[in-house]
Amino acid sequence: MIKNVLIINGPNLNMLGKRPKEHYGTLTLDQINELILKENDNFFDIKFFQSNSEGRIVTEIQFALANFDAIIINPAAYTHTSVAIRDALEMFSGPKVEVHLSHVDDRDDFRRINFVRDVCDVCFSGKLEGSYIDAIKYLKNIK
Repeated sequence: MIKNVLIINGPNLNMLGKRPKEHYGTLTLDQINELILKENDNFFDIKFFQSNSEGRIVTEIQFALANFDAIIINPAAYTHTSVAIRDALEMFSGPKVEVHLSHVDDRDDFRRINFVRDVCDVCFSGKLEGSYIDAIKYLKNIK
């Protein structure tokens, strides 16, 4: 049973609201987190974590091994570069949900490389903040 969910946001997501709106929308990360909490409606205990540092994200995933039941992760640019984040996610035995605001698979050629997809259970992308809402709904439906 899922009780504790860790939501990890990678580099530059702290700058939402200032990034190109055609890819990332107009909401800030705090506003997205508020929408997530509204959708969650106290169903899960949620912790939000954001870092621009690959090592800090890896450490947070390692901490999650013994402290969380599920992970929702938007690795952002690290999606395309980080074997370290992939390897940390691979160790986590609970549900792992990859999310992206934009359609990363349909953007620049270099964004088609994805190091985390194969170690996550599902991916929601291209729906802006709706990708996170879909991730919460997905976890709510796991029995």
